[in-house]
Amino acid sequence: MATQRDFYEVLGVGRDASDRDISSAYRKLAIKFHPDSNPNDEEATQKFKEAAEAYEVLSDGEKRAAYDRYGHAGVQNGGAQRGAGFGNVDDIFDAFGDIFGFGDAFGGGRRRRPKRGANTRAEVTLDLEEAVQGVTRQIHFKRHKSCDDCSGSGAKPGSVPEACRQCGGRGQVVQSAGILRVQTTCPACRGSGKTISDPCTTCRGNGFEPEEVSLEVNIPAGVDDGMQVRLSGQGEPSPQGGPPGDCYCVIHIREHAIFEREGEHLFLELPITYTQAVLGATIEIPTLKGPHDLKVPSGTESGTLFRLRREGMPNPHGGAPGDLVIRTSVEVPKKLDKKQKELLRQLAELEQANVTPERSSFLGKLRDYFSNSQQPEETI
Repeated sequence: MATQRDFYEVLGVGRDASDRDISSAYRKLAIKFHPDSNPNDEEATQKFKEAAEAYEVLSDGEKRAAYDRYGHAGVQNGGAQRGAGFGNVDDIFDAFGDIFGFGDAFGGGRRRRPKRGANTRAEVTLDLEEAVQGVTRQIHFKRHKSCDDCSGSGAKPGSVPEACRQCGGRGQVVQSAGILRVQTTCPACRGSGKTISDPCTTCRGNGFEPEEVSLEVNIPAGVDDGMQVRLSGQGEPSPQGGPPGDCYCVIHIREHAIFEREGEHLFLELPITYTQAVLGATIEIPTLKGPHDLKVPSGTESGTLFRLRREGMPNPHGGAPGDLVIRTSVEVPKKLDKKQKELLRQLAELEQANVTPERSSFLGKLRDYFSNSQQPEETI
């Protein structure tokens, strides 16, 4: 399998390129490798599709951010959805034809397919334990369906739509722009090719009415906050009779009481006692897979890090799981009983450490201070 080229390299722009730079670079490549200018040239067609794929990702802020962070894996599967996958050249015209006027720009008379429907959005909130395993969830969202009363025509029952006079029922109008002929959506009928003189009272001539949708969605293991799961064909219907759009299920992850997450890695703050830090201990700690015995060696200080390999989150793109990083924090007790104080003072004596006397009151300290300060200075 050939290695996929870097999208910035495909368009010939740097990673700091502006949206305008990206659009300009894509337009130049699209004109250069357009199939109508390169008939029967399979290599040119492939470059045309490759440029469209790069533009589809880099022109979208969210997809571009995912691509910059994770590369091609970041815009596949559970991440922001990649559109490389253009099945044929017509798919590219569907996506970008109105932007650059490629539908009839070269005089090829290419027939434009109806546009896809708009995408919809749903949201799901998961606990970290659900995200680590992957779950199936029922989601609810709104979209439109074909009007039952007019069967989607938009015309009142008993009447029929008429062909748009401005575009002659084609849904597109062609304008000359220098040497190019630019084909755009008809402003009168908005691409439908039809006008309605007697609209349906239920849908007001739109041909669609709202509906509530419930679907089951399989959420892969390891998803992170803000990731999306694409449900193909579950978006809005196309007003021009084209394929429906998609539904993007946006994932939210609740804050966890114990673990903090950074990508595939988890972090755990572990408080240990003074004696555990000095003498060492084996401490049972939580992981997302269950309890784990952690050996803390003697002499461990606050801030010491321990790493448990592959005990973090799964990688939703198929890579290795992350790690669990444990950071120790030595706790100093605020209250001690008499026996504990006695033992610590014995330890201090062994260490020859200067500690506060056990029964030295504040007033006693004041008396000692003033008594010493009133003694006459010794004359040399």
